[in-house]
Amino acid sequence: MAFDGLRDWMKALEKAGELKRVSAEVSPILEMAEIADRAAKSGRGGPDAGGPALLFENVTGYEGAQVLMNQFGSERRMRMALEVSSLEDVAKRIETLLHPVAPTGMMDRLKMLPMLAEVAGFFPKTIDARKAPCKEVILRGEEVDVLKFPVLQTWPQDGGRFITLPCVTTRDPKSGKRNLGMYRMQVYDGKTTGMHWQRQKNAAEHLRDRLRAATAERADEVELMALTAGGTAAAGEGAIPQRVATKIRGERMEVAVAIGTDPATTFAAIVPAPPEVEEYLIAGFLRQKAVELVKCETVDLEVPAHAEIVLEGYVELAELRTEGPFGDHTGFYTMQDEYPVFHITCITHRKDPVYAATIVGKPPMEDAWMGKAVERIFLPLMKLTLPEICDINLPAEGVFHNLMIVSIRKSYAGHARKVMNGIWAMGQAMFTKCIIVLDEDCDVQDLAEVTLRVSNNIDPERDIQFTMGPVDTLDHASRLPNYGSKMGIDATRKWPAEGFNRPWPQMLTMPAEMKSKVDAICRSLGI
Repeated sequence: MAFDGLRDWMKALEKAGELKRVSAEVSPILEMAEIADRAAKSGRGGPDAGGPALLFENVTGYEGAQVLMNQFGSERRMRMALEVSSLEDVAKRIETLLHPVAPTGMMDRLKMLPMLAEVAGFFPKTIDARKAPCKEVILRGEEVDVLKFPVLQTWPQDGGRFITLPCVTTRDPKSGKRNLGMYRMQVYDGKTTGMHWQRQKNAAEHLRDRLRAATAERADEVELMALTAGGTAAAGEGAIPQRVATKIRGERMEVAVAIGTDPATTFAAIVPAPPEVEEYLIAGFLRQKAVELVKCETVDLEVPAHAEIVLEGYVELAELRTEGPFGDHTGFYTMQDEYPVFHITCITHRKDPVYAATIVGKPPMEDAWMGKAVERIFLPLMKLTLPEICDINLPAEGVFHNLMIVSIRKSYAGHARKVMNGIWAMGQAMFTKCIIVLDEDCDVQDLAEVTLRVSNNIDPERDIQFTMGPVDTLDHASRLPNYGSKMGIDATRKWPAEGFNRPWPQMLTMPAEMKSKVDAICRSLGI
């Protein structure tokens, strides 16, 4: 049964013993983050790692407020959030949709009808505003103040308070489709925040499309890049040329932000979905029930009807402001840069709203478990393009864009290099700094085995390749912002067709029958 909203999810967490209520007075300035960080790094390992979800009930300076943190901070809670016994279960459902058995007769076609009807039921639906819990309180004009909520500062050198778990809705100006993404938002004052739209994100592309339409000059492409994200890297320290600013002055792009949604919707906001697939549909697929949306009050967008808090507003196409620093999931501070500014025109919220937040930093943290869920769920989609892939591992310490470990069914000379290049051409995987490719009999989830194979199987000069391309905006080591080198390591067995003419030794292993024979003896010895 799908969770209707954050409160429904919190009840399930508490019933399962996964939620701890914090009655001690705690400040949203650093203190909550430190407690959540310790919780994220606690536990016994495996499914029990990650510590509990935390509900802060006594917030310094915010009487009656509640803050929820670490809600996704363990493997078990990720499974609970997606309502599965294993993350592989979602992958299997995706594979069934991607590879349905072709009907051979009328009865087979009839058997497919329930599946088609089920999929049709995943599309979001808009409900009457009078039935939407997020409309219980509506604030406009001078009543608008995002600082009435306990927005956190998570690290000492942060540029200020940041909204860290927002579900941000924009609309593609060409297709009209909604996009749901998660982008940090630095709070400048009660009515304005930053909008950290890295240039490769869908929302940044929506903004560029509006800029193109407003300027009607494709020749301004470099300048347009400077206007949307990471401006200092592109042109003139983020300055807007006067001739461009004149054309776009007063032009706006509408934005809506939901804070505190049901877990599947929050998770859907981080998935690397292709632009043509709406994240609200992905959320419906994950929760096996359509997401209920409601029209905003002041912008032409829809938001989750059961959200705790909704911020409505716009960004001015001609406006940038310095954002950052921010303690990021890389374990380092992301430095200041120029980003669009979000102006809040209306706030709607539930009575006594629960403020949902997260902290990112040195892994493992809450986002590590969310990233691992993305890895397992989207493996079938990667296999659509690269069917030779057997498994992948994105270690938390690689912060999901620095290291990908892949096992493949090797079929021809150079196959590992073909897979590397295929991954670098695949959506958000283009940011992967290091790719390691191994044979299918290697368990890529076992980092000890991976280390053994890589260190033994490679001739560094022969088996390591470098290439140039886009890198993540958060990569502070690249030679230029957003552009740098990547490395691929071919740790597969080498073939004569690849110029390797020496004998390749077999790895040590015991026959299965021998292992079976001594199982009982080992059990009696406690081995």
